[in-house]
Amino acid sequence: MSGIVIRPATPADAEAIELLTLVAYFDVPGSRHHEHAAIAALREDGALSLSLLADHDGYVVGYLAASPATLSDGSRGWHAIGPLAVGPGHRGHGIAGQLLRTAQAQLAGLGAAGCLVDAEPGGLWRSTGFSVEPGLTLASDDVEAGSGRPLLVHAFGDRLPPLAEVTLHPALLPP
Repeated sequence: MSGIVIRPATPADAEAIELLTLVAYFDVPGSRHHEHAAIAALREDGALSLSLLADHDGYVVGYLAASPATLSDGSRGWHAIGPLAVGPGHRGHGIAGQLLRTAQAQLAGLGAAGCLVDAEPGGLWRSTGFSVEPGLTLASDDVEAGSGRPLLVHAFGDRLPPLAEVTLHPALLPP
């Protein structure tokens, strides 16, 4: 889809981001419909590494948040991706991929070690360089039933993902 501009979100975009996120996650299986609140909490806590949106002719059609992650081995420079939202009428046009690639480039440019996401492996994640990393797991305190499930990871440059448990900002945990 042409005419999409990826740009940093501003405080004036907060309402549009909230509306987009509510609509985007309305029909997503497994969503607890707290993604808009997570974004607001990350913003309020000053915990956003990146806040990017996809603008199409003045309308917010996609959004991506990134926030610092804490690793149990003390590794620094890792960032959690999410929430990531694309409006239903704009899905299938590569907007999520554009947001992810822009976020990866910006984080790498800031000297980040890499990014991670708590998601099911799939085409979007695979096509943007993410892979399952069994040694990097969500901290047991952060998941229901303490499953410690592996995360999807994209390390930048020649870095290797550490063996560690990851703690996310509390806003990213299920309510």
